[in-house]
Amino acid sequence: MPPERPPAGRATPRWLVRLVVVTALVGVGAGIGGGLVYLGLHTLQHLAFGYSEGDFYQGLLQAPPVSRVVALAVAGVVGAVGWWLLRRWGRRVPAHAVVSVEQAVGGRRMPPFATLANAALQVVIVGLGASIGREVAPREIGALWAGWLAERAGVSARERRILIACGAGAGLAAVYNVPFGGAVFAVEILLAEVSFATVLPAFATSAIAALVARVVVPANPLYALPPLHPTATVVVFSLLAGPLVGFAAVGFVRAARFAQNHRPRSWTILIVMPVTFIAVGIAALWLPAILGNGRALGQLAFAASVPVVVILVTTIVKAGSTIATIGAGAAGGTLTPSLAIGAGLGLAGGAAWSLLWPGAALPAFALIGAAAFLAVTMRAPLTALILAMEFTGQGTDLLVPVMLCVAGAVAVGYLLERTRVTGVA
Repeated sequence: MPPERPPAGRATPRWLVRLVVVTALVGVGAGIGGGLVYLGLHTLQHLAFGYSEGDFYQGLLQAPPVSRVVALAVAGVVGAVGWWLLRRWGRRVPAHAVVSVEQAVGGRRMPPFATLANAALQVVIVGLGASIGREVAPREIGALWAGWLAERAGVSARERRILIACGAGAGLAAVYNVPFGGAVFAVEILLAEVSFATVLPAFATSAIAALVARVVVPANPLYALPPLHPTATVVVFSLLAGPLVGFAAVGFVRAARFAQNHRPRSWTILIVMPVTFIAVGIAALWLPAILGNGRALGQLAFAASVPVVVILVTTIVKAGSTIATIGAGAAGGTLTPSLAIGAGLGLAGGAAWSLLWPGAALPAFALIGAAAFLAVTMRAPLTALILAMEFTGQGTDLLVPVMLCVAGAVAVGYLLERTRVTGVA
């Protein structure tokens, strides 16, 4: 039975209660979905590389190097066959084609089987080491669940749009334990509207989802960093580095967009994806941190635990392998790869800067670069800033230099994209 509409702009108790219940259920479902994605991903990683303790990067180092190539080969075959069948079915039966979260927020209905199959394939390939983000899968599951609930509750088109965006943000919040970032993602990126009607359900759903997912998702930050403090050299670096990071991020975005537009559209994916994945696996024999969704590279950059030259080379190869993975036809995100690439570039730039003006911890430069690079690739400075802080567990001490670098990077990104669209460049 559809909810009673508020007459003359006034909310009835029944309408409010039902909307509150639906909002809470969106958070619970997104939390369960995010927790399942986390479990599936880590189970596959442990099985593929044969480790029982430690993180993914430690598991890669403990496993025989050939396992990196074998795992990527399996991922390439599974992904190629799965997406070829899924997309072929979608072309023949358009009602069952994969619908993105953005399209769902715009009003399209997400088909359950295609959406879940698309999410499952992403979990499988990332779990086996594919160089692409995992965040799209929980967002799709959260949005699918929210859309289904909205239909059953009979809410208005605007309420449905808000709930789907909140479900997607809650899925992100759940899988990474970033409740604030998930909420802001829904409001800033998917809805592009800051109002009581959008902020309240976004906060509620992301908070509930993060709490539910904490049954399996660790409550600690994704990256362990020491407390960082601003110094004069860090502030000046952030001013100078912002435009440079912006140039690099725009280059990455354009390359990824080109790869996406030229990915295999037919049976050729059955050849292109396995070959590409095997090539990435071979590169990982020397640079294991390029594998996975970017956490391994992020750990190296934030800890500065290996020579900076190695991290810089790994960063460049990681960017190339992520673009190649997208171009091979894989679905997935670039959130955590972008964060890791930005951290690697920030660390390398900070190490060079410290030769001229010492006095700052290298992880500070990595965090600044990560936030700025992510802000440009997401086209969402506020979301990127909050995610970078939640991922690293940092407080407000480093906000000023991070914000300065983000502002410079986003300004350059905006100008470059604007000139590209208008044809002035």
